[in-house]
Amino acid sequence: MALSDRLDMVNPSEIRKLFDLAAGMQDVISLGIGEPDFDTPEHIKEYAKEALDKGYTHYGPNAGLPMLREAVAKKLKEQNGIEVDPKTEVMILTGANQAFLMGLATFLKDGEEVLIPSPMFVSYAPAVILAGGKPVEVPTYEENEFRLSVDDLEKHVTDKTRALIINTPNNPTGSVLTKKDLEEIADFAVEHDLMVISDEVYEHFVYDGVKNHSIASLDGMFERTITVNGFSKTFAMTGWRLGFVAAPAWIIEKMTRFQMYNSTCPVTFVQYAAAKALEDPRSWKAVEEMRKEYDRRRSLVWKRLNEMGLPTVKPKGAFYIFPRIRDTGLTDHQFSELMLKEARVAVVPGSAFGKAGEGYIRISYATAYEKLEEAMDRMEKVLKEKKLV
Repeated sequence: MALSDRLDMVNPSEIRKLFDLAAGMQDVISLGIGEPDFDTPEHIKEYAKEALDKGYTHYGPNAGLPMLREAVAKKLKEQNGIEVDPKTEVMILTGANQAFLMGLATFLKDGEEVLIPSPMFVSYAPAVILAGGKPVEVPTYEENEFRLSVDDLEKHVTDKTRALIINTPNNPTGSVLTKKDLEEIADFAVEHDLMVISDEVYEHFVYDGVKNHSIASLDGMFERTITVNGFSKTFAMTGWRLGFVAAPAWIIEKMTRFQMYNSTCPVTFVQYAAAKALEDPRSWKAVEEMRKEYDRRRSLVWKRLNEMGLPTVKPKGAFYIFPRIRDTGLTDHQFSELMLKEARVAVVPGSAFGKAGEGYIRISYATAYEKLEEAMDRMEKVLKEKKLV
């Protein structure tokens, strides 16, 4: 029997493999999974219960409930400077992760290339492959705080390049693109007639007075941009599985068709809760409280990593930090295995995020401050015992 080879080209997530391994061990502090340790705010849970009581237990429109699309459109205008028609230019998804495969499938032809800044979120390259394209890694560098530059892009663009994926704030490095960076990237996209997929799921978690910007808000960019966002990180709703995209109407129409034959529609009572949450001031108060706590943790981990001899760029956003470990003489996989076995601390090898991640590890500081302190103590003890720093 002839079998499809596309799934054979996609490897299981290194993060999930590590998570499963750590789950079977005793006394492990996991700094691997990028999931808020905060519970979903109580008032959002109450909205979900309210929705169930109101009978939101049936199928909804393939593109999402109108009330949520309207709330998203209002949020995009007020917070991102992106004006959209909620009826034709906004779509609700079963988690933001869906957006990459579904979005690429609307325009990508077999063999066309997609530029992806590396280190990169683990879903991007598999989504390109499953959509029939070819992912092309564009290295970013510690010296530039892992921010993507047009000079880097120009070295990898070809006549087969069809699109570019950007992620700001970035997973796994915590870098944030400046408005000037985005303006230059936008000019590059126009010059080479590229579509842009902009992943902005960490937009509210930025530090040191930094502001996150949406590339679709720049002149002429909405028509060639798919803006991806969701509720998992913003409102600590990872298990609720709800995301959204804003894009030109022709993109939304095709993505809706894809969802029609894939998941049909996102969960209706969850959509109701999210629509109410977007318009409730308590939600944004909770977001700011989380941001402040992430900032406190960020400062702790950055300070301790540098003190123990692991050079680390201070991240400007998200809740990840990306220390360089190659000076220990270990590969990132060896380092990760050592920390899991000897320190009982789970960290992710940087190469899980692409070739440019080799020689680094990713640490998520979305865990309790006290646990982070203990994890740093354990890591430092092992490094000193093994004389690696």
